[in-house]
Amino acid sequence: MVKLNKIYTRTGDDGTTGLVAGDRRPKYDLRVEAYGTIDETNAVIGVARLHTSEMPELDAMLMRIQNDCFDLGADLATPDTGEKPEYEPLRIVDAQVDRIETDIDTLNDDLEPLKSFVLPGGSEAAAHLHVARTVARRAERLIVELADREDEVVSSAAIRFINRLSDFLFVAARWVNDRGRADVLWVPGKNR
Repeated sequence: MVKLNKIYTRTGDDGTTGLVAGDRRPKYDLRVEAYGTIDETNAVIGVARLHTSEMPELDAMLMRIQNDCFDLGADLATPDTGEKPEYEPLRIVDAQVDRIETDIDTLNDDLEPLKSFVLPGGSEAAAHLHVARTVARRAERLIVELADREDEVVSSAAIRFINRLSDFLFVAARWVNDRGRADVLWVPGKNR
């Protein structure tokens, strides 16, 4: 279990941060950017949850996802070096990806098919979920860029999870918009 007795350590005062195994990276390192953006995604989901408390089914899904975001952050903060670690590192697993797909399908069953792109907004909950979706997409771009580097390893499950997360947040935003009936649709060229 994680135990945090002291919040400031002064070890980051030199512009570096420690990964789980103890090695230090610059705070602008792509791996740090990736898991930092997952943390940002998680925080934005927390703000969205301020507006979903009266939707217990969705709120429970979002709470599970917030926990999974911490798992993803731990996964990314523990690079796979190919060497056997002294402990079992926390990794995103296929079951977490499967769960988010099930949640997407559950919410999507209540929605009418789209006939246009959705403008981010509608209700407060939907607007916050759309912001979370865009932050998750930024995290995905960083994670995929990290995985593309020859000297870095990111699991395929982690990549699938972050891809599904933004899909989930899109569907959830539509779901809270009166099951899509309150979506604001894009009208191409409307203001020409």
